[in-house]
Amino acid sequence: MASKAVLILIDGMRPDGVQRCGEAFPKELAREGSACFRGRTVMPSITLPCHASLFFSVDPERHGILTNEWRPMARPIDSLGDVTARYFKRAAMFYNWEPLRDLNRPGSLCYSHFQTLDLPWEKILESERDMTRLAVDYLQKEEPDFLFLYLGGVDNTGHQFGWMTDKYLRVLANAWQCVKQVKESLPQGYHLVVTADHGGHDRDHGLDIPEDMTIPLFFWGPAFAPGKELENVSIKDIAPTIAYLMGMRCPPQWEGRNVLQDQ
Repeated sequence: MASKAVLILIDGMRPDGVQRCGEAFPKELAREGSACFRGRTVMPSITLPCHASLFFSVDPERHGILTNEWRPMARPIDSLGDVTARYFKRAAMFYNWEPLRDLNRPGSLCYSHFQTLDLPWEKILESERDMTRLAVDYLQKEEPDFLFLYLGGVDNTGHQFGWMTDKYLRVLANAWQCVKQVKESLPQGYHLVVTADHGGHDRDHGLDIPEDMTIPLFFWGPAFAPGKELENVSIKDIAPTIAYLMGMRCPPQWEGRNVLQDQ
């Protein structure tokens, strides 16, 4: 199999938030593809360690990133973006939290776009819509093999006002509108994966509790059975699954599994 893939990550998205944000599109995406509402992230359940486990498909004990400060690995592993480059495929990244810049080695991306998240919560809605429009435009004009879109506004709002508050749910609904825009604009030949890095409770996250550790995952495209509910899915399984979709071999250090093995 050698298709193309888009990965969208909504930072701090809880599964019950998806159900309560008022958007019907997540249910539509789950009906059309495969989904898991009891996926598990890694400890510590904070943004950079979770993203590192997603992109490198190993636990934090292996990649060594235990805080939101990047540290080089003593024994480097290729990330999902690095593997894409090794296969002479093109990867792009749109994001609004700057520490994510180190997830891929310099030169692995053919394009990246960063814009700040340091905005009042109302402005975040507009900013993430703008960034999504840029990502869609790039997708349609350039058709990269892999595109990563990171939406950090939900996590930012959770820290300001609390998880599951009205403002949190409003920003989450806005993020799902962005996901819908991407899905409806995809050129032929793409699969779509939507997930979170962690959840949250009160105004924080990072604990080994269900509110922080449980994440939703959505897999859409011809490779995935419609309406199938997936079980026992980890954030570490995302990179191997996308690599399979793109016709790439996983590095031997990766620990996750391709979720399509169970279909």
